[in-house]
Amino acid sequence: MMQEARSAALSRKKTPPSSARSDGHSTVGAGPAYQHYQAAVQLLQQGKYDRALAALEKLLPEAPMELKERCQMYINTCTRQMEKPRLSFLTPEEHYDYAVSQLNTGFYEDAREQFNKILAGHPGADYAYYGLAVLDAITGRTQDCLSNLGRAIELNPRNRLQARVDNDFQSMVDDPRFTELLYPEVP
Repeated sequence: MMQEARSAALSRKKTPPSSARSDGHSTVGAGPAYQHYQAAVQLLQQGKYDRALAALEKLLPEAPMELKERCQMYINTCTRQMEKPRLSFLTPEEHYDYAVSQLNTGFYEDAREQFNKILAGHPGADYAYYGLAVLDAITGRTQDCLSNLGRAIELNPRNRLQARVDNDFQSMVDDPRFTELLYPEVP
């Protein structure tokens, strides 16, 4: 009888729980929920936000606890990305305010895209060139900064005065071309 109990105990010890493998690693990611999650994330990475959103919303109610928070985060990301094209602005200045908000929150590529959209519709928008110059200074694109700031000043000379006191151009102060742009020699 003692031998049978010992055999039974040993056989129970050999069977790892369903979420653990014999090498000590978890099998998290092996179930269908994880496969659906990975497929949804792949759709998100491909820019197929509507399909990713549908997949994540379907998965959320039955997702394991360790995935629920990530699913919700990706649902928010999909929603935000899908709302982008619906943005509409009554004036180029309003569009500029949005571009600046993107710049201030660190969404540099989106800010660049917005400034360029302003310029596509309003090529004389000096403030959009100025915004691009600030963005270029922040992201280390020296030549683009000089070019865009030069164009902004050409369109509106008051931008020269603004740039002199703008801390966003701090990375440019040691460049002699920048100094020359802001303080041109008077003939």
